[in-house]
Amino acid sequence: MTDAIGEKLVVADAGPLIHLDELSVLDVLSEYAQVCVPDAVWQEVMNRRPNALGNSAVPWKKVTVTKQFPRISALAELYSLHSGEQEALTLCLVAHIDTLLSDDTAARLAANNLRLTTHGTLGLLLRAVRTGTRTPEQVLTLLQAIPQRSTLHIRPSLLAEVIAQARTAWGFDGGSL
Repeated sequence: MTDAIGEKLVVADAGPLIHLDELSVLDVLSEYAQVCVPDAVWQEVMNRRPNALGNSAVPWKKVTVTKQFPRISALAELYSLHSGEQEALTLCLVAHIDTLLSDDTAARLAANNLRLTTHGTLGLLLRAVRTGTRTPEQVLTLLQAIPQRSTLHIRPSLLAEVIAQARTAWGFDGGSL
């Protein structure tokens, strides 16, 4: 869903909010018209990164989710989704928002089942180059810093592949970045 002037609304699960905050780059979410955060996700982020949701560069909207969908309940059982993921998926359906920010594989599979678009921390960092909020050099540095500065669980081989593809796409040829 977009707002009246065509800007994108998204629903966030805790992972990308926590990981972007660990990398000190939550402002990459400022390109969205609104980042909707369900109560359970809000609480999870507050427990792990209490200052993250105070970032004034991001257009936050805390949302209470009361409606339940049998389809979400079935997906929650199938994929072992926790309450934050369930609320985030429900909010997408209730508010007709077609994009979920999540790093959780199970939540992404459930979102795919609901025909929602998903973006995780890596995608949001790569998107920051396209939107002009970060340079390619800055994003490559951030990607390389993920194992040391973030709790994002990612296979080292996958992270190396993403970095290699980004370097190629952005025209870096064996330099230090």
